[in-house]
Amino acid sequence: MRKTLVLALGLAVGAAALSGCGTTPEPDHRTASATRIDTAELHRRPPVTELLFTSNARSHEAQRQFAVTCMAKRGFRYAPVPGAEATEGDDQLPQPFGLESATRPAESAPPAPDTPPKPGSPESTEAYSKALFGDETKRVTAKGTTMSVSRPGNGCLAEAEKRVLGDGRMRWLQVRIMLFEAQEHARGDVEKDPAFKAVTARWRTCMDRAGFPGPGPAQLLASLHTLEARASSTALAADLRCKDETGYLDTAYTRLAAVQQAWLDRNPAVAKDWTALVARQDRAAREVLAAKAAAPSPRSE
Repeated sequence: MRKTLVLALGLAVGAAALSGCGTTPEPDHRTASATRIDTAELHRRPPVTELLFTSNARSHEAQRQFAVTCMAKRGFRYAPVPGAEATEGDDQLPQPFGLESATRPAESAPPAPDTPPKPGSPESTEAYSKALFGDETKRVTAKGTTMSVSRPGNGCLAEAEKRVLGDGRMRWLQVRIMLFEAQEHARGDVEKDPAFKAVTARWRTCMDRAGFPGPGPAQLLASLHTLEARASSTALAADLRCKDETGYLDTAYTRLAAVQQAWLDRNPAVAKDWTALVARQDRAAREVLAAKAAAPSPRSE
C-alpha cells in the first residue's frame, strides 16, 4: 500500500558550485563575543532559506481537508492526522554551521507510525489507493537543475494540490526544487569566500588551543550521532566558546546570506514566481477553510 509522501527535497545534489559571493563587508569579530547573536536573527539572514521556510501550515490543512472531502465523495474514509505534512517551520531550519546553542532542543514525540490497513477493509483495496494517489501511469514530474520530484497526476491528493495552486502547481514544485538546490550549492560556495575562510581559520586556531583540532564546526557536529553524545561532548562546548570568541556564526551567516542573495539576483524569476505562488496558495487555502467552516455539519442519526 502506498503511503502519502511529503515532498522531501533535502537530498544531496551535485557539487557544482555557484559563482559570486557578494560584497557584504565582514562583521568585526572583535566585538562579537561581547553580545551573543540571536539565533533566530541569524536564520533570517539567508534569503533563499527564508523563502523556503516560510510557514505553509494553512495550505497543508486546506489540502488535508479537501482530500478528506474528495475521498468521502468517492465513498472512502480518509483520515490523515492534522498537521502531519506541515514539515516546514522554524524548528526544521537547517544549521549549516554546526551547533548554535548549548540549549538542548526539546524532544518532541515521534510521529505516530502509519497503521497498515486491515485486510479486507476499504482502505486495503486498489480502488482506495487509486482514488487517493491516482493512476500510477499519470504521475507528473517537476524538474530542477540536478534533481526531479514525481507527484500524483490525478486522484484526491493531486486534486487537493490543484485546488490551492491551480495551473501554477508544477511551477511551484519546480521552483521549490530550485530553491533547495540553491541552498545546498550556496553552502558549498561559501567555503570559497575569503571572509568565511578567515573566520574558520580563527575558529581552528581557537580549537587547537583547546585541544580539539578539526576541519570545521559542521564536521564536528556530524561526527556526534546522538543527542546524548552531543550533550556530553567537551569538544562541542569548546566549539561554542570558540564561535563566540571569533564571531564565527555572525560572519558565516552574513557570508551565506551574500552568496544566496547573489544567486537570487542572477535568477530574479525564481523569487518572483515563488512569492506570487505562495500568495496564491494562501488565498485559495483561506477559501477552502472558510467554505469548510461554513458548511453544515452532518446530522447524527
